[in-house]
Amino acid sequence: MWIVYAVGSAFFAGITSILAKCGIKKTDSNVATAIRTVIVLIFSWLIVFITGSVRTINDIPLKTWVFLILSGLATGASWLCYFHALQIGDINKVVPIDKSSTVLSIILAVIILHERISCVRIVAVVLIAVGTYLMIQKKESSENKDTKNKSWILYAFGSAIFASLTAILGKIGITGIESNLGTAIRTFVVLVMAWIMVAVTGKMGTVKSIPRKEMLLICLSGIATGTSWLCYYKALQDGLACVVVPIDKLSILVTIVFSYVVFKEKLTTKAGIGLVLIVAGTLAMLL
Repeated sequence: MWIVYAVGSAFFAGITSILAKCGIKKTDSNVATAIRTVIVLIFSWLIVFITGSVRTINDIPLKTWVFLILSGLATGASWLCYFHALQIGDINKVVPIDKSSTVLSIILAVIILHERISCVRIVAVVLIAVGTYLMIQKKESSENKDTKNKSWILYAFGSAIFASLTAILGKIGITGIESNLGTAIRTFVVLVMAWIMVAVTGKMGTVKSIPRKEMLLICLSGIATGTSWLCYYKALQDGLACVVVPIDKLSILVTIVFSYVVFKEKLTTKAGIGLVLIVAGTLAMLL
């Protein structure tokens, strides 16, 4: 059953990227992230109260609190990097880099969580790594972009690194507690971090000037994120992190399909081969 939750996480994560890209055309990415987090927080705590898991909050051990908070901080950092990269970069290049966190997550799962990895999964990791490399290669184009516009790649890699830490810390943090409650606690940490970033960058006053259409899209992306999270951490709680994480990364398929329909972004032949390798590697992880 946990595989079903992992697939659900992938689908809603893919939708999140498209909605977020549409919602940050004129809105500062940090502000958009903070607003989305409010939606996710409301969404996650509603689930906690509906399931009745809020009654167990006093039973959470100190160690679990520590890892949930660390996971929340890693998530916040990943989000801030990811959505800034989306705002200034090509979605078909940002998303593959973000999904490269799969490789690091698997390595950390083996080292820290002592999860076993077979020869097939080693091959799968190689396929995912090579596929990601092919997808992020520069377009053969006459366009000249300045150095500032190329900074998206640094934010994209930052997103991937923090996302891999999120997966491992989240796996440890939800051991022994209900997954929805763990998600809700982590989201609160992300919320605080996101709004501190907005305040520090002096963007607080721009909230009122956000266009209604973009505000709607940002809120919808928050709902999609909340749904993806709930599925993801339920899958992490019941299944293997080295399998759940790759399935979640299949959201790249959803994102690329919608990026073609919505933004008319097309893949080069090299990027197409890379996508096939990533999918093949991900599916191989299930063997």
